Amino acid sequence: MSEQLSPEIAALLKDPGVLIPAIAQDKDSLEVLMLAYMNAQSLAMTIETGKATYFSRSRNELWVKGETSGHTQFVHSISLDCDGDSLLLKVEQIGAACHTGDRSCFHRTIGDMK
Repeated sequence: MSEQLSPEIAALLKDPGVLIPAIAQDKDSLEVLMLAYMNAQSLAMTIETGKATYFSRSRNELWVKGETSGHTQFVHSISLDCDGDSLLLKVEQIGAACHTGDRSCFHRTIGDMK
């Protein structure tokens, strides 16, 4: 399996050597599911396999979403923001996106903003 980004994709990133925030969004409902981080290797694996692969900052290793839980993310598209420093993955989420068992990691509201 290739672990290198194509030169075209690497050229779009602000800094291919650092972690980049990756937002996972449901491809149909557009619900924001989670925020994780990717490095060049996890992005390359995601592009190659179609399965969301992230970099765990706490474990300092790659992880394929759902590999142990079965709550997988099949990636349908990846968009890069205008600055080249964050990604938006539109995914088909199977099961919960959050490790707490919730569909979205953004299930706690701080307060109503007026």
